Amino acid sequence: MNLLTGWDRQQAQLLPPCVEDYVGPDNPVRFLEAFVNGLDLRAAGFQFPKENPAGRGRPAYPPADLLKLYLYGYLHQVRSSRRLAAECGRNLEVIWLLRQLTPDFKTIADFRKDNAAAFQAVVREFTRLCRQLDLFGGQLTDKGRLLFNYDQPPACAACPVKARCTAAAFRTVSRWEHEACLERMAQKVAAAPEKLAARKTLIEHVWGTFKGLLPSGFLVRGLVKVGAEVSLAHFGYNFKRALAVVGLANLLAAWKASQPASVAVTVAAK
Repeated sequence: MNLLTGWDRQQAQLLPPCVEDYVGPDNPVRFLEAFVNGLDLRAAGFQFPKENPAGRGRPAYPPADLLKLYLYGYLHQVRSSRRLAAECGRNLEVIWLLRQLTPDFKTIADFRKDNAAAFQAVVREFTRLCRQLDLFGGQLTDKGRLLFNYDQPPACAACPVKARCTAAAFRTVSRWEHEACLERMAQKVAAAPEKLAARKTLIEHVWGTFKGLLPSGFLVRGLVKVGAEVSLAHFGYNFKRALAVVGLANLLAAWKASQPASVAVTVAAK
């Protein structure tokens, strides 16, 4: 039978002598490197280890490297801290990105837990870059809702049609403060149903892709921690779309151009 045969595991190979040679100039991880290096992580709210002038204890892992690991992981649907820790020792792109650092799963998990709120600032910075490139428009939204309760027991008791409404002493009616906006939107949809069909072609792809980035739901609990996962997934989606539209070279050039001169020189040197 004619079957392919793999290489002899004992045969010597002339492999590239350094890790840099395994990551080509068109590899997207090069943008992750430049992007994180250009961020002010302290201003974003990331926690840094306390300074120890005496140099005692084991050195801590740089927050920038752990952030790169998470951005890479969510970009490739590798989200659990144990799987990310495994990638640090076997994935050449991760080995290049972290310069062969191998944090354990507890260190990786604690970084996401302790810096959950700061991930949003990272996504906002990439969103700013995308707006500079005219890739999309819009504003950040707030999902908070305020309900007004209408409660008038005396009026309810004297109502001539109370029996048709409720058998209780009175009835409470709740209405969202922006309910009128929803009603106007419903009227617009009824007047032009073809617009709803067009909307589905635009937004359903986004949400379908987003669900694909979080195939098993959220790995963490709590609003702030879940917000961190949402931010990381948003970055993964937007980064993939930006790569497809403008390409890696243009994305890198735009990011470097948006940085202060000192930062741009440092990133270029690396």
